[in-house]
Amino acid sequence: MMRIYEVSDHKRDYMDLLFLADEQEDMIEKYLDRGTMYVLEDEGIKGECVVTDEGDGILEIKNIATLPEAHGRGYGRMLIDFIAREYRDRFQVLQVGTGDSPLTIPFYEKCGFERHHVIEKFFLMNYDHPIFEEGVQLIDMIYMRRKL
Repeated sequence: MMRIYEVSDHKRDYMDLLFLADEQEDMIEKYLDRGTMYVLEDEGIKGECVVTDEGDGILEIKNIATLPEAHGRGYGRMLIDFIAREYRDRFQVLQVGTGDSPLTIPFYEKCGFERHHVIEKFFLMNYDHPIFEEGVQLIDMIYMRRKL
């Protein structure tokens, strides 16, 4: 039976999963303790999501990942829908920052997000090595938003 639950202790036990969405530990450390973590379990852990309160009614997805073998089963969308339901009375906007990747942008668009703003050269300035996704080097951070 599938369930999503909050993890408040021992978040670092899930680092392997967190690294799927953010490959640099010091970047994860910037939001992990102040974020709220959720884990999706369906005959074993399949995914996780970390959200933070960014002020002004904005809730941000800082990290969301599903195990590679669980891709395409809707777990990512289930996590986003769960977050949207869980927080719609407390926030107006759900925001996510992602690289300009052929994997992530279409996924977020299918989940109701629209492009909002860009932070140029974010990945070049904040990561100690080049980040590639589907053969594309991530350079700019694309912020996407959806109303809650």
